[in-house]
Amino acid sequence: MLTSAPAAWADSALPARIVMGYHESWWEVPAVSAQATRLAALPGYVNMVALAFARPDAQYLGALELAGTGLQYPYSGKVLRDSVRLLQQRQPGTRILLSVGGATYTNWHRLNEAALARLVADLALDGLDIDFEPTEPGCRPEAGGRIRCASDALFRSVVSRLRAALPRPAILAVSGWSVGAYGEGRHADAQPRSPYTGMALSLLRAPEAQALDLVSIMAYDAGESFEPWRAFAAYRQHWPGPLLMGLRVPHPAPDRLETLQRLAGQVLRDPQGGLMVYSLSGIPQGETGPHNPDPQSVVRMICRQLTLPDCHENLP
Repeated sequence: MLTSAPAAWADSALPARIVMGYHESWWEVPAVSAQATRLAALPGYVNMVALAFARPDAQYLGALELAGTGLQYPYSGKVLRDSVRLLQQRQPGTRILLSVGGATYTNWHRLNEAALARLVADLALDGLDIDFEPTEPGCRPEAGGRIRCASDALFRSVVSRLRAALPRPAILAVSGWSVGAYGEGRHADAQPRSPYTGMALSLLRAPEAQALDLVSIMAYDAGESFEPWRAFAAYRQHWPGPLLMGLRVPHPAPDRLETLQRLAGQVLRDPQGGLMVYSLSGIPQGETGPHNPDPQSVVRMICRQLTLPDCHENLP
């Protein structure tokens, strides 16, 4: 059953159809000017970019000093800020977020929302993506069948505190675990079972969900029994707003491009469905092609499915 609709995502400045790409800071090329960065040269059909990753417990006092933030760009904060501005100038429809957390940065108990809000403002970003990946979420069903996780209260608190620090119109997104909406109702027995099964449910049915503008699903790295489309349906049962299916590129077990294309087509039949690609910088092992697609072929496929302009433009 859907929760009540969030108050503001329908009126936010989100792209009509979101194509989100993670820009891994450690894969960027060194540069002394914005014009020389890959970030500033991204094509417009990737209309939401997540800068990965900042620390939840970031130390940032200002002056574009990135040491202590977790970001690993091989250039100064000024060059990063100028790259963001240049991309926004080149592609006015693109929204750029600071992605916080990920698998490495998990110290959410020491969340420094004030520092993160300063960093978002100083880099001229459009908002923030919460990639909440606790090492021990402790999810299990209660006697009545409802999933409860040890991480529930912390997850809701993180969302609430970050929205308070970044009021709308700043965008606030959440990246949900692959099986994060499983474990209840018609998805009670969905496979695979995991300590993360149902991890997103407490948030999505709580008032804090109204602080969110979009949800993406990390629909990968979940084993052979995982069905991405079922995960999308499970999240859709609890979240009525923009919902993105995540595609991992490259993938340890390469997916055929036609498989990804078919999945993208299913998602895009949802009026608020979109796609997320992790990441824009990954390089597959071996020869690339339809059986081993690279990020370029995947985002171009999405561009063409959405009939967006300039699909011929390359990722830098």
